[in-house]
Amino acid sequence: MHSSSTSGLRPYLNSPFHKLSLKALVLSSVFIPFHNINATKTSQFNEVVKTSTLTVVAVSNPSIVFKDGDFAHGFGHDLVNSYAHSLNVRLDFKTVPDNATALNMVAQGKANFAMTTASMSGIEAKQLTAFSVSCGDFNSLQKNGLNSEINWVFKRADDPLTDTASGFVCQSKQNGTIQQLASFYNRNIVKKNDWDTIQRDLSKRMPIYKASFKKTARQYDLDWHLLAAIGYQESYLKPDSVSPTGVRGIMMLTNDTARAMGVSNRTDAAQSIQGGARYFDLMLSRYAGIPNPDRNWYALIAYNMGPGAVDNIRKQLKARGKDPDNWLNMYDYLNRNQARNGRYKQAVQYVKRIRIYLEHIKTTPKLQQI
Repeated sequence: MHSSSTSGLRPYLNSPFHKLSLKALVLSSVFIPFHNINATKTSQFNEVVKTSTLTVVAVSNPSIVFKDGDFAHGFGHDLVNSYAHSLNVRLDFKTVPDNATALNMVAQGKANFAMTTASMSGIEAKQLTAFSVSCGDFNSLQKNGLNSEINWVFKRADDPLTDTASGFVCQSKQNGTIQQLASFYNRNIVKKNDWDTIQRDLSKRMPIYKASFKKTARQYDLDWHLLAAIGYQESYLKPDSVSPTGVRGIMMLTNDTARAMGVSNRTDAAQSIQGGARYFDLMLSRYAGIPNPDRNWYALIAYNMGPGAVDNIRKQLKARGKDPDNWLNMYDYLNRNQARNGRYKQAVQYVKRIRIYLEHIKTTPKLQQI
């Protein structure tokens, strides 16, 4: 329990976010200082401070969140997670199957706010208030194949939480966070014409290696679907694959890495999967201090580029005053410098493709039946 009504949100209140009012959403130049807002005892803002928890309900949508058990990621999820972090509170993220349920939970006070694709008329019919999750930057969402109609929906327009949230979203637009998140969660990273081939490959080859993936995943407490997605990105699940640089096997291990992981035959599927899983687990352990979903992304680019390259970038980020454990900072660095370093461009494509393969494997009924 915090000693005052604002102590849990002090990092946010000391930032410029709180000075942006709801009117910023309609491109107004009017600003309302936070201390002029009447935070009543019944406000959602006070509830968040009291519980040190931000409860958000989201409708299941590829543009908002991909959730599997306790693990969640997605454009909408990561943005609201950043908002909770800026408030210095824990995020309690819930998913529901439809917009109506999400809106009802906000109206009934069961969530501090909702993230939905509901129409404005539907929101207003519930006497709720909403604003665009992109602060009007619809193009960044649309060009990356994301739904541009995502809104954050609140019970009252005059609640301080509504005001601070709107300020955060518009600040995220101004500082490039919206654009970076939309780019990372690009739904068009795989061309539509390629999905038939991918589906055919996975349906044909995944059953052959499923037992090895599952057995190895249990050993290292990993998701076997994620291992399969890595394997597909590395070799299309072909055990005899060889790259021009000499890496080979389903998990495309270098000779040195294979030896270190106890793999004597890189083209043996079971050995390759075992070695790849062990190496990926080591990468996860290396970044154990980074919370998910970012931890997985760091481990994946370390698997691709090597941990030395990743740690070198983290040192440069820290030297520039940026959080080296924030994935968007790492992603931004890789994007900005990919022209001078082909490995960075490859790493960006690598992690984005594995992410979308994982989502495809977990959400395609035919693959789930394998």
